[in-house]
Amino acid sequence: MEWAAYIDGYCERLAPGFWAEPLNALSNAAFVIAAYVMWRRLRGRNLGLGMALVLILASIGIGSFLFHTFATQWAMLADIVPIGIFILTYLYALNRDMLGLSAGLAVLAVVAFVPYAAVMTPLLDAIPFLSISNFYWSIPLLLAVYAVIIGRRAPASGRGLALGAGLLVVSIAIRSLDMPLCAALPIGTHFLWHTLNGVILGWMIEVYRRHMLEAAR
Repeated sequence: MEWAAYIDGYCERLAPGFWAEPLNALSNAAFVIAAYVMWRRLRGRNLGLGMALVLILASIGIGSFLFHTFATQWAMLADIVPIGIFILTYLYALNRDMLGLSAGLAVLAVVAFVPYAAVMTPLLDAIPFLSISNFYWSIPLLLAVYAVIIGRRAPASGRGLALGAGLLVVSIAIRSLDMPLCAALPIGTHFLWHTLNGVILGWMIEVYRRHMLEAAR
């Protein structure tokens, strides 16, 4: 792999250059702002896993900023790796702290996400519009399942997860429209994906925070 190879995959980018995607780059502030807000809300609550999610959330914003400015292979990894880590860490939190599984079973449930995504991604890839963001669509589907299961014992947490899943469906749809609408909307829609995802990921941490505080009462 050529780590410095140039990548042009978004409507807003018309040529190489650090600021060729100003909206896509600057909208990553949403992740950092959400991380700051949740850091303040988690401070002093003794929720180490929640704080870890906050740090990962901030790193998503930094990594995505690097990708939408440098637009290279190495920057793409800086973008996607924190996203993957956040997904796996949040799944661990769901399994251990919200479903009540042991740490070992929670890890096994997280590992099970890999074959789940491996099966779902090609299935979603076969559907025209969904193929644009094939992997991402598997996330709200899984969250919806967790919302139902967790909602049986903790209704408020289930509703919170369901809301997050619903917002994520809207966000992924916006991401998928970036190139199809490029001719009509030259700035693209990807910056809206960043902005909404900052809100969504912050909300998902908030759902975890509320669940843990309620459970401690």
